[in-house]
Amino acid sequence: MLVNEVFLSIQGEGRTMGLPTVFVRLSGCNLECKWCDTRYASEGGVELSVEEVVSSVKCFKVRHVCLTGGEPLCHIESPSLISRLLEEGKHVTLETNGSLPLEGLPEHPDLLISMDYKCPSSGEEDRMRVKNLELLGHKDQLKFVVADQQDLDTAEKVLLRYEPDCPAIFTPVGGLTLEPVVKFVLDRGLEVRVLPQLHKIIWGDRRGV
Repeated sequence: MLVNEVFLSIQGEGRTMGLPTVFVRLSGCNLECKWCDTRYASEGGVELSVEEVVSSVKCFKVRHVCLTGGEPLCHIESPSLISRLLEEGKHVTLETNGSLPLEGLPEHPDLLISMDYKCPSSGEEDRMRVKNLELLGHKDQLKFVVADQQDLDTAEKVLLRYEPDCPAIFTPVGGLTLEPVVKFVLDRGLEVRVLPQLHKIIWGDRRGV
């Protein structure tokens, strides 16, 4: 598998926000999202085996691992890597963009699937695989990166139509601040977490954090 970087930081998004986490960023992606903040991961990297990646992760004495990209599910070895990390006693978060099948992933209480649903401003909403929403469970999370009112309306419609069985998260991007997102959630009575990207608050747009 083509590995762009492996580094230790804190999780900046979602249910495990703030926890020390080893990030394994794989190269390559099948989408060109307008709001992508890791375009450098679209190419380059070092070819490593699953066992070499596991060895790199074990150098860091933390339990949480985040497999991210790019898009990890572009790599056929990703399910095997997840299984090996789980065997090592790690809690694994898989960050995926919502366009590729979730079938074939290990079933394990320490695997958290963090799936995006791309809203209209991303330019990739039509690539979403809505069948994936049926495969998300209580321990997983569904993320909506929202940039404007249309994105918020779309996110609400998705939640009301499909009623996913996992927590939903709204995160603002671009010129939209937290306040209008919070107001929207409260006005509509949505049971949704509104969260910032913690790593960007701390370090800005630096790479490897």
